[in-house]
Amino acid sequence: MLMLIDGNSLTYRAFHALPTDLQTSSGQVTNAVFGFTAMMLNLVRDHRPDRVVVTFDRPGPTFRHEMVDTYKANRDAAPDILRQQMGLVRQVVETFGLPMIDAEGFEADDVIATLATEAAERGEDVIVVTGDRDSYQLVSDPHVRVLYNKRGVSDYVLYDEAGIKERTGVAPSSYVTYAALRGDPSDNLPGVPGVGEKTAAKLVNAYGDLDGIFEHAEEQTPKLRTNPTEHEARARSNLEMMTL
Repeated sequence: MLMLIDGNSLTYRAFHALPTDLQTSSGQVTNAVFGFTAMMLNLVRDHRPDRVVVTFDRPGPTFRHEMVDTYKANRDAAPDILRQQMGLVRQVVETFGLPMIDAEGFEADDVIATLATEAAERGEDVIVVTGDRDSYQLVSDPHVRVLYNKRGVSDYVLYDEAGIKERTGVAPSSYVTYAALRGDPSDNLPGVPGVGEKTAAKLVNAYGDLDGIFEHAEEQTPKLRTNPTEHEARARSNLEMMTL
């Protein structure tokens, strides 16, 4: 089994879960490093992967920033005491002897998507470890599951296709369409006004993709006729932005 770990996601969760008074004698804050290391060891102990790959974001902009210049613009800059630990986290992964992969112009999620898809095509089982919901689109029985880090350093849930359907109301293959309608405030990608999670799932399950949803817009309530039609360009942009 191949385990693919979103290094930035787990480091961020560890940093916010543990107190910042975890420091070395020289004053170097180590809460993110300590938490990430503990998470890595527990993941290997609990799931016994044959191989582990850790992916990271690069500091520069991605193709998504070029498409939408306000992408993630609502996020505060990472605290200095977190940024100072990212290099140390990479040193931990290197000391473990694990491969680290990143790609200029892409996010860690995109690297994971490539590796997961290629492994599944070879018939290999994959567990993706991340706290990013965009990864739900990668779940594919019987080979690809997502071990979603809900919060902290030990609160996980393992999703197969049935789990994603129960969690979101749609199949993983339809997740991006659902998310494009709903939007993602954490990435500064607003959705279609008046379309929340339940409505998005209802539309996706009834009509399949964005083409089907917009083709049947006239059959909906007045609110659902107007908003999706007026914001079709936004939904289609979100679909492209959210696809890994």
